[in-house]
Amino acid sequence: MTRLCGWIIRKAKVGKVLIVEICGNNTKPYVLALKEDRDREIYGLVSELDVGTAICFEGELAPEQKSKRGIEYIARKIEVYAKPIEPLPVDISGKVPALLDTRIKYRWLLARNPVEKAIFRIRAGVLKAAREYLEKNGFIEVQTPKIVAAGAEGGATLFKVQYFEREAYLSQSPQLYKQMLISSFERVYEITPYFRAEKFNTTRHLNESWGIDVEQGFISGVEDVLQTAENLVAYIVDYIRTNYKEDLEILGVDLPKITPPFKRLKFTEAVDILRSEGVEVSETDDLSDAAEKKLGEIMAEKKHDLYFIVGFPWSSTGFYYMREEDGVYTRKFDLDYKGLEIASGGQREHRYEKLIEALRDKGLKPEDFDFYLEAFKYGMPPHGGFGMGVERLIMRMLNLENVREAIMFVRDRSRLVP
Repeated sequence: MTRLCGWIIRKAKVGKVLIVEICGNNTKPYVLALKEDRDREIYGLVSELDVGTAICFEGELAPEQKSKRGIEYIARKIEVYAKPIEPLPVDISGKVPALLDTRIKYRWLLARNPVEKAIFRIRAGVLKAAREYLEKNGFIEVQTPKIVAAGAEGGATLFKVQYFEREAYLSQSPQLYKQMLISSFERVYEITPYFRAEKFNTTRHLNESWGIDVEQGFISGVEDVLQTAENLVAYIVDYIRTNYKEDLEILGVDLPKITPPFKRLKFTEAVDILRSEGVEVSETDDLSDAAEKKLGEIMAEKKHDLYFIVGFPWSSTGFYYMREEDGVYTRKFDLDYKGLEIASGGQREHRYEKLIEALRDKGLKPEDFDFYLEAFKYGMPPHGGFGMGVERLIMRMLNLENVREAIMFVRDRSRLVP
């Protein structure tokens, strides 16, 4: 016999048969079809239990699978572990749709529903696939500080924290630290939270999000990094397609196979395309969310769901990107998925003197980055990498309308609990 545990999410009586659905870790619920005359003792016990009760049962697979909603078992024994002390605040059966605010507040409870659970099973699969691909390709997992003395991307988006007698910040990105580690490791990666004090309240922004951060050394150019990024995405998508078919089916998602290489679109080309469509964009600033979305629509018409924008202007990038000889453009790229930036990266500047110059050109004080710059004194090879947003990747893979749907506990401008 098999022992299975979970929570009652649905009960229905059909004649003298009591249908009970129990959710566990799997996508499809366990289904018990209890007959009053055959399962008298268990029938009597379960008929008194409320939706939300935590139970375990022992039994075996039903020889005839009649249920279209789950996997049917014949129960021989049931143990009750916990009963709800008041009615559940949300409908976990999925019959009554919940507003996004309600879903966010009670996501931990709504995850008993197969549709909600499928999202987070797939999220776990995305991270498992990322680790699998990176480990297979010689990357070593590292951990970097989340309380830092300086930000990687600018002071305006930093969360300040009091660190004993000093002022410190929550890490925006492991950027500086993963670069430092390329002084000793050829390839590193980290799956990490990002903390960004951006005052956005859009469908694509979070103040605490998660990223897959990658850095690789001894590269011959930015193309090496582009290939790692596209192969990683293709591997993740194929992994989910292969191993999470039931979850995709429950979500109603037809996830197409992705085949590299992705289209490489120069930043100047993107500007020209957008202007030809009547979208006003700057030649020196990053693309706005609206411009990105419009470009995604244009690229989709050309059968490019995923594409790189390469060669960003120096004026719009971090100090650590390598500049081209003209000093105007850099080896920075964005990876967009259906009009949404899901990753950003490029080739870094590995030459000490050039980094000092870049910091000053950006109006930053080199002495504030002494801890970082020291790593470039002792044989730093050419290197590059990227950060890939986990929630944004899932949002596009599963056709979610809001990035908040791809994370269990949301941290944005208005949410600090649960």
